[in-house]
Amino acid sequence: MLRRTATAYAFTAVLTLGLSGCGGVTVSQETVEKTVSQRLEAQVGQKPDKIECPGDLSAKVGETMTCTLTAGSDELGVNVQVTEVDGTDVKFDIQVDEQ
Repeated sequence: MLRRTATAYAFTAVLTLGLSGCGGVTVSQETVEKTVSQRLEAQVGQKPDKIECPGDLSAKVGETMTCTLTAGSDELGVNVQVTEVDGTDVKFDIQVDEQ
């Protein structure tokens, strides 16, 4: 089970962009899920059981999505927001809900 604190976990991730089939620049759903899981594990020392995101993340500053973190019987929202796009790199903030 994921350890909790009184504050939500927040951190920034940097990913390489890919191209979606529709011609838009995106970060794949799989890459976002993997990166969120890895960053959370590095932050709190435990890997979540599962991270599920609703789809690819558009590489546009301000773009957001909400993923679901599962740890044991707990499910928490994970808010992802693109903060910077520089060439093929995209930075996004990740905020895990407290409850």
